[in-house]
Amino acid sequence: MNPTPSAQAPLKKHRNLAQGVVAHLGDSIRSGSLKPGDKLPTESEIMRLLGVSRTVVREAISHLQAASLVETRHGIGTFVLAPPPPTLGLDPATVVTMRDVLALLELRISLETEAAGLAANRRSDEQLVQLRTALDSFEECARKGVETVEPDMQFHLLIAQASSNRYFHDILSHLGTNIIPRARLNSARLAQDDPAHYLERVIHEHEDIFSAIARRDPESARAAMRTHLSNSRERLRRAQELGEGAIAAS
Repeated sequence: MNPTPSAQAPLKKHRNLAQGVVAHLGDSIRSGSLKPGDKLPTESEIMRLLGVSRTVVREAISHLQAASLVETRHGIGTFVLAPPPPTLGLDPATVVTMRDVLALLELRISLETEAAGLAANRRSDEQLVQLRTALDSFEECARKGVETVEPDMQFHLLIAQASSNRYFHDILSHLGTNIIPRARLNSARLAQDDPAHYLERVIHEHEDIFSAIARRDPESARAAMRTHLSNSRERLRRAQELGEGAIAAS
């Protein structure tokens, strides 16, 4: 038998009776009295239990549907939905302006610095080979002047994976290609930097990270990752100071 909300909720304290029903049923859902998959009491039962009209009940159910707390299956009833997974406010679609990219780089510095240190201690030989392959692909694309986002992202995701802490990988995967500025050459242009010198520096930074992980040196891996991401942040900050405005990130 499905649980029902407790009777005689103090709805008179609410100016809007529908909101009172919403609060009462919402509290039952959040407390676990009504669990995902449970069927809500019928309209008539809620009317009797809470002393409200059918119109009030239907308005309340509409609010609960809009909040994705319940769904109504016509001819069957209204059922409690499982809560959506938390996003922590990390919506990749919101990473748009230069300021957004800089803020994301600050987050990455803290996350990926530690992930690199853990990867140096925990990586397998197979993971090291995968890292080398991703880095070779990145360097080849960079020197040919073609898109580097995918191999660059793969390199960073593999480091997070090698940390053996799935949360590092989950966060970076959720952000997707937002972790990499859209075009390396554009980043160089924004910072008024020579593209060839810029790419060589970025390649050298990645090589330092790989070498530290390869020789199982966690402190050097942390330092190399921090240097790389801090340099990326400073290049973009310098571009911002030069008045180039907003850029898109991917």
